[in-house]
Amino acid sequence: MSNYKILYAEDDETLAFLTKDNLELHHYEVTHCANGLNCLENFKSGSFDICILDIMLPKMDGFELATEIRKRNADIPIIFLSAKTLKEDRIKGLRLGADDYLVKPFSIEELLLKIEIFLKRSLKNKALEQHTFQLGKYKFDPTNYLMISENEKISLTQRESELLKFFIEHQNQVLKREVILKSLWGDDDYFMGRSLDVFISRLRKILVDEKGIAIENLHGIGFKFVVSS
Repeated sequence: MSNYKILYAEDDETLAFLTKDNLELHHYEVTHCANGLNCLENFKSGSFDICILDIMLPKMDGFELATEIRKRNADIPIIFLSAKTLKEDRIKGLRLGADDYLVKPFSIEELLLKIEIFLKRSLKNKALEQHTFQLGKYKFDPTNYLMISENEKISLTQRESELLKFFIEHQNQVLKREVILKSLWGDDDYFMGRSLDVFISRLRKILVDEKGIAIENLHGIGFKFVVSS
């Protein structure tokens, strides 16, 4: 029986009731808030395993709320549920550090699946000991999303850090795009694929001067993280 705690922000009373009821039927503990400010106060004073946030909230919108949550906790999974369907809104949400973005009306089955995926990943990450990896002049700290050398400290986003760690764990192997997307983020849709290209471009820029380290693009297949000894 689950004792995972969900912080849920939604100002539509009917939708909130139905969603909360379904989640509680699956044995989640749900704290529902009807506005962003109240949600943030609950987050500050409570302990939660995952956040599910509407975007168009009174008093503090979901984007600002997610930003404030991320300042306090870089690891807690965040799922946006929104009627905003524009690609720009989805990309903005993901760049703020959300793990996924579901468009209303959404399937409760899909939401439950996403929750299960992100909670399992979060639990796995917490169980792992902190490790660092040497990449040329950089020491990569995946727990704190940092690339550290003698002269600089580069901050990565959570997704960039997850991607680089995945590459290191599968170095010199051919990795299909869909395998990367589904393994890391549970989805291989168009927008996630485009975001993957952005993350890879940034990692390449950081590692551009490191001899023997490269992220090769295999046209029509995926990528290979090449590390020469």
